[in-house]
Amino acid sequence: MKVFIILGAINALLAVGLGAFGAHGLEGKIPDKYLQVWHTGVQYHMYHALGLFVVAFLADKLSGIGSVTTAGWLMFAGIVLFSGSLYILSVTQISILGAITPLGGVAFIISWIMIVVAAVKYL
Repeated sequence: MKVFIILGAINALLAVGLGAFGAHGLEGKIPDKYLQVWHTGVQYHMYHALGLFVVAFLADKLSGIGSVTTAGWLMFAGIVLFSGSLYILSVTQISILGAITPLGGVAFIISWIMIVVAAVKYL
């Protein structure tokens, strides 16, 4: 599905750019603890950007299976909530933002479960 290829590519691009920014722009400007938080956000951002390509492949192969599309949107929401909250937490150091992160993690987990179920059921 074209939208997930585009989202995957844009998010992979963003993950690389944000990773470089963290390594070169934030080092020495924020505490190491928060630099590690930033790095975690980048890692999961890239993992799930690649996951969006998996969704695109499956959505094409299993056209008409709504759970694959839903999994893709959950994965994208997970990137925004999980990685996004970690990026903002890193630069603002407002710890309450960490409460948003698990919502993104749950979205990631559900999306992968949906992909497994679709693969087992339809492939």
